Amino acid sequence: MPASKKPIVIVTRKLPEAVETRMCELFDARLNVGDIPMSHAELGQAVKAADVLVPTVTDRIDRSLLSQAGPQLKLIANFGTGVDNIDLDTARVRGIIVTNTPGVLTEDTADMTMALILAVPRRLAEGTAQLKDPHRHWPGWSPTWMLGHRIWGKRLGIIGMGRIGQAVARRAKAFGLQIHYHNRRRVSEETEHELEATYWESLDQMLARMDIISVNCPHTPATYHLLSARRLKLLKPSSYIVNTARGEVIDENELARMVEAGQIAGAGLDVFENEPAINPKLLASDRVVALPHMGSATIEGRIDMGEKVIINIKTFLDGHNPPDRVHPAMF
Repeated sequence: MPASKKPIVIVTRKLPEAVETRMCELFDARLNVGDIPMSHAELGQAVKAADVLVPTVTDRIDRSLLSQAGPQLKLIANFGTGVDNIDLDTARVRGIIVTNTPGVLTEDTADMTMALILAVPRRLAEGTAQLKDPHRHWPGWSPTWMLGHRIWGKRLGIIGMGRIGQAVARRAKAFGLQIHYHNRRRVSEETEHELEATYWESLDQMLARMDIISVNCPHTPATYHLLSARRLKLLKPSSYIVNTARGEVIDENELARMVEAGQIAGAGLDVFENEPAINPKLLASDRVVALPHMGSATIEGRIDMGEKVIINIKTFLDGHNPPDRVHPAMF
């Protein structure tokens, strides 16, 4: 590529204005002003033309798409931490580097996780709906109305003790929860001591003993339906599930059935298995707090993500290894 020619960077969705402006200054940036998700055919045209593709976690960059990529496409700078939307093995074979945006969403996602841990047992969404529904009349305070459950002293089982899992644990500890966790690898002794966390090598054994389960692991082939129908049945009927990671980690149909049958106390869900489609049983239940995948949705977080994308692109174009390069073995 001639030194005077700016690289073509195709962005699949609308990003914060500050991020798009900087991209236009540095690159020949092709933006998605309308923010309408690209079709598979449109993504195919993008990979044929782009020097760098900037997709989001909802864009499926699979083998069939990468097979259409032009020889100039050497970097996919994913706008997001998860990379389960990208076929990493095919990208590697074709000599395409993949980067992501780790770390910047940790605190925002942990905040939302803690919000759901509070919201579901304390029935916050039900209380709000009661006041906003014009067909319902609130007669005033009553000692036996809208009773929930306290979370202080309860056992929280965290599935996935990475950055976000540890941030959730710190918040939960401050609320008086007892911290338990299951992880691919045991965390350091120092971290366990700081969080007063109990490690469970057996996920099955942990699930059977917890009051609240928080899903904070990435979606990989190994974690698809990690909370299967069999494992969900291990939960106590009084337990709650919170998921701010990926919907595919839970068998959503079984979860919906168990909530409807009263075999689980409730769920707080920010992600769903077949987004944007959601099992209607979950939406119909008063015991489910459902959010539209907004765990990382802060202005600060999105700008930080965009800045990481730009740094990865600039570093790569300058001939260096991008700081957030992804390897299949990482997941």
